Amino acid sequence: MKTFPLAIAICLAAGASALAAPPVKTVDTEKGPVLAADNGMTLYTYKEDMGGASACYDQCAKNWPPFMVEGDATAEAPYTIVERKDGSKQWAKDGMPLYFFVKDEKMGDVTGDGVKGEWDVARP
Repeated sequence: MKTFPLAIAICLAAGASALAAPPVKTVDTEKGPVLAADNGMTLYTYKEDMGGASACYDQCAKNWPPFMVEGDATAEAPYTIVERKDGSKQWAKDGMPLYFFVKDEKMGDVTGDGVKGEWDVARP
């Protein structure tokens, strides 16, 4: 009967790992604190995104790669997961899908902020 408590502990641990916020952190930049992926790269939101859906595809997504969900993670507020047209999943914060910018080269770069008046750094 000692294996029963161990089985319960394993199930609880597996369930807890699926219910987690995305791998993000706050990074200090010249524009103040911004939300960044675990790798330190700044995350952005796109003003054309509406209703919790991404409007950034094709060339847009090449320049602004989506912050994709890995595995079977589920979100906790204020984070959500949005489904892209191809069925892949992308992280969002406060209903706004999150993206990287290809011209950011290192942690703390915020070169995408304000591009075409459509892109903003994501704030913690």
